[in-house]
Amino acid sequence: MDYFKKLLELLKIEREEDRQSYLKLTESSSVSERRANGLAWYPIAIRGSEMSRGDYLTVEVERTTHQDISHQLRFGMPAVLFSNHEPKKDRVEGTITHQSGNRLKITLRTDELPDWSRDGKLGIDLLFDDNSYDEMQNALKTAGNLDEKDAEGRLVKILTGEKEPTFKQDVPFYNAPKLNDSQRIAVNKILMANELAIVHGPPGTGKTTTLVEAIKALIKQDNKQILVVAPSNTAVDLLSEKLSDQGLNVLRVGNPARVSERLMSLTLDSKMTGHASMKEIKTLKKQANEFKNMAHKYKRNFGKSERDQRKALFDEAHRIMKDVGKAEQYIIDDLVSKAQVITATLVGSNHYTVRNLKFNTVVIDEAGQALEPACWIPILKSQKVVLAGDHCQLSPTIKSSEAARKGLANTLLEKCASMHPEAVVLLEEQYRMNEAIMGYSSKVFYENKLRAHRSVAGHLLFPGDSPLAFIDTSGCGFDEKLEGTSSTNPEEAAFLFRHLNYLAAELTDNKEVGFSTDNFPSIAVISPYKQQIHILKEQLAHSPALQKYGDKISVNTIDSFQGQERDIVYISMTRSNTEGEIGFLSDIRRMNVAMTRARKKLVVIGDSGTLSQLPFYSDFVAYAEALNAYQSAWEFADI
Repeated sequence: MDYFKKLLELLKIEREEDRQSYLKLTESSSVSERRANGLAWYPIAIRGSEMSRGDYLTVEVERTTHQDISHQLRFGMPAVLFSNHEPKKDRVEGTITHQSGNRLKITLRTDELPDWSRDGKLGIDLLFDDNSYDEMQNALKTAGNLDEKDAEGRLVKILTGEKEPTFKQDVPFYNAPKLNDSQRIAVNKILMANELAIVHGPPGTGKTTTLVEAIKALIKQDNKQILVVAPSNTAVDLLSEKLSDQGLNVLRVGNPARVSERLMSLTLDSKMTGHASMKEIKTLKKQANEFKNMAHKYKRNFGKSERDQRKALFDEAHRIMKDVGKAEQYIIDDLVSKAQVITATLVGSNHYTVRNLKFNTVVIDEAGQALEPACWIPILKSQKVVLAGDHCQLSPTIKSSEAARKGLANTLLEKCASMHPEAVVLLEEQYRMNEAIMGYSSKVFYENKLRAHRSVAGHLLFPGDSPLAFIDTSGCGFDEKLEGTSSTNPEEAAFLFRHLNYLAAELTDNKEVGFSTDNFPSIAVISPYKQQIHILKEQLAHSPALQKYGDKISVNTIDSFQGQERDIVYISMTRSNTEGEIGFLSDIRRMNVAMTRARKKLVVIGDSGTLSQLPFYSDFVAYAEALNAYQSAWEFADI
C-alpha cells in the first residue's frame, strides 16, 4: 500500500537523522563527554552476574561516581560494556534488561565475563537504538501486506481511511456514577465500537479516569485480555497503577520509570519471584553457576585434558540453563495468561514475553504524542483500537525536520479524528482551571465546547484576585538576544521575577489571604526557549525572598510541563523585535499546553507588538482586554 510505503520512507529519513546526531555525539568524543551527554555510565563496578536466557550472561553494575548526571540508559536499549584500558578492542555488546537508580542489569552476548573485565576502569556506553526502528519498520511492512479479509486487515483499512468504522447498536448503556456526561458517552462509544473509538481529552478533563473506567467495562463485557500502551514509560506507569487500584490483575511489561513498590509489584520480574515454581529454578541456576565457576578454574591455555574438562563443565551448565529457560517460560506463560491487562510502551508491546499474543482490544493512551510507525506495533496485535489523547497539544518529538515536514509529525490520532468524526468523543468538562484561564483555549482549539466544572470555574488565589493577566512589555526596550540558536530576553526575565516577588509578598503579607511558607501555592515559570530557562533559573537563584519556598517554585520548558499543573503559571514569551519574527512561538499547540497548566492564575509576559503578527496572539491580547486582564509593564515600573 502506498500509505505504508510513504511512512517507511519518512521513518528511514528519521532513522538516518537520529543515527547521524548519535554519531556526532559519540564518534570522536571522550568518555567524559559521552557521560555528560547522558550516553554513558563511567566508571562502574560489577555487583553480580548470573547466567540467563539463551546462554547469555546478565551482569548487574552500579555507577560509582557522577550519580547526579541525568542519562538516557533505559530498559530495552542496546548498550556495550567496555574497559577504558582499550575501549575499541575490550568491549562486549548486550541489552539493558533493568535500570533503577544507579544500578542496571545488562544481558551480554557472551556466556562469561571477559578477562579484561578484571583490570582497567569499566563503563557502559549506549549504542544507537536500531531495535526500535527495526520494530517500527517491520510493523509497517506487515501492515502494508495484510489481507483485508482478516480482522486485522479490516482494521488497517479503517485506520488508513479506506473503510468506515462500525458500531454495535444493542449494547446496554454502561452507567458509571463517578463519571460526568461526556465521560460516560466516551465509555459507551468504546463499548459499542467494533474497530475504532477515539477519546479526545483536552487538559484537565479526566482522560485517564475515563480510560480506566472503559477498560473495566470492556473486561466486564467480554472478559478478554486487554493491551494498554503509551509512548512514554511515565504514561504507562500512571495507567498501570490506576488499573491495579481498581482491583484488576495488571502485568507491566518492561521497566517502570518510577521506582515505587506498587509499580514494581506489577512487573514480570516481581511476579515471577513470588511464583510457586521459582524455588526449583533458583536451585537449577545455583547448580549451573557452580558448574560454570568450576569451569573457570581451568584456563583456556592449559593442556587438552583441562580444555576438555572445562568444556564438559560449561556444557553441563548450559544444559541446566536450557531447563531453566523452559521452566521460566512456563512461569511467564502462566503469569501472562492470568493477567487481565497487559501494559507496555509502544515498542515494549513486542517484548519477547508477549510478542506472539493477540488481543481483542488495544488502548493507546497519549496517542497525540505517539509516532505513527510505533503505533502500528501494538495495533497489529488486535482487532479493535481505542486512541486517547489530544492532538491540540504537543505532537511527538521528531529529530528530522524534513521527516516532520513531509508528514511524520502528523499523528494517527489526528488523521483518524479528522477521517472518522463519528468515532470521536470530546471530553467537555475540565476540573483544573478557572474558566477565564480555560476560555481562550476552548475557543481556539475546542470549538468553545469546554466547560469548567463548578468546583474550579471560579476558584482564585484569594477573593478579588484576577485569574488572568497579560502584561505587555511593548515599548519597554526589552529586546531579545540570540545565544547560540536560542532566543533570550534578560530584561523580560528580570521583570518576571520582580513581578513574582511582588505577588509572593502580596500573598504572604496580606493576613486576609492567609498564605505562609507551608501552604504557599505551587508556581511554574515556563518559556519555550531553553536559553531563556537558564536565565530564569539564574534569576530564581538570585531571589533570596523566594528561596524559602523551595520546590514550590519550578522553572522549565513548556514541553517538560505537559500533563502537569500548578496553582500559578508565569509564561515568559521571550521574543521582542522590530521585524515581528516569532520563530517557533508560531507552534500554537505548544502555547495551548503552556496556557492550560494553571489552576488559579495565569500570567503571560510578552511584547504585543511582536506577538500580534500572528492572529492567535493578537486575539489572545483582545481576549485579555475584554476580561480587563490586560496590563502594561509600565504599570509596574516602581516594583
